Amino acid sequence: MDVELNATYITLDGFIELHKYRYLYFVIMFTVYILILSCSSTIILLIVFQKSLHEPMYIFIAALLLNSVLFSTIVYPKLLIDLLSERQIISIPACFFQSFVFYTLGASEFLLLTVMAFDRYVSICKPLQYPVIMSRRTVSVLLSVAWIIPTFHFIVFNIALMIFNSKLCSFIIKEIFCKGPLYNLLCVHSVVLDIMPTFILINVALLPVLLIIFSYTRIIMITYRSSKEVRRKAAQTCLPHLIVLMSFSCLAASDVTVNTLVSGFSKTGNFITSLQIIIYHPLFNPIIYGLKMKKITKQLKRLLCRVKIKVPK
Repeated sequence: MDVELNATYITLDGFIELHKYRYLYFVIMFTVYILILSCSSTIILLIVFQKSLHEPMYIFIAALLLNSVLFSTIVYPKLLIDLLSERQIISIPACFFQSFVFYTLGASEFLLLTVMAFDRYVSICKPLQYPVIMSRRTVSVLLSVAWIIPTFHFIVFNIALMIFNSKLCSFIIKEIFCKGPLYNLLCVHSVVLDIMPTFILINVALLPVLLIIFSYTRIIMITYRSSKEVRRKAAQTCLPHLIVLMSFSCLAASDVTVNTLVSGFSKTGNFITSLQIIIYHPLFNPIIYGLKMKKITKQLKRLLCRVKIKVPK
């Protein structure tokens, strides 16, 4: 029976003392997922329905938060089911699909942050040309590129997996959901499959980060020579993006490090890293943008006031 099960399912062996803390894990994960959905959705809907927020900067924020919602939704429902199940298993196609969407959306996060850095660069360094450069068409193209490029990269990689070998020799991964180098489960390894993840990482993470650094370096140089008012406004709009970028980059770097050193990394360390990725960043984004972006904070306060007024005493 177990042999037959292993032939079609992958076992997720990344949980720590699940039998002991099953319900505690479930309550925490369920609460976090609801908070992610409610906080992000509130800001997204606020940007959609408030005409004063129909600017490229806020549209990109809405796209980033939507990306976080999708990022969480690909993980949390299955994770919550696993927490209450006797066996933490997932079918092979579902596992590879979850990993594909997880890394595609993760890569899109870097590209969306790059687009946001470009928007701030044009706004601060070329204010007179901003309406022309950041037109509706440009915004649509940039958003499309941010989602299409990672999807293309990972589709090519998955096609390569099918071409070289579709048979698995291992059916256990030390994760709480499907991520990491799943191609290591294949019976036969290929140089191409070993090189491709590095190539993708450079294209969808390293290059975008370098572009972001270039954009903010130019912004700092321009604002340094400007008035205090310009510096203050630049700090207000750029600081939340930089905080989100640094936090996400640190989490991505830790994930890459764990995946690279997976054999020598403790199960507890791997468990904590996985939790940080799915809890900290998706929950951190709406809090930062909700508190640090003045226009969004103002609209949130108005919304809360309206809700209080409508609630009967």
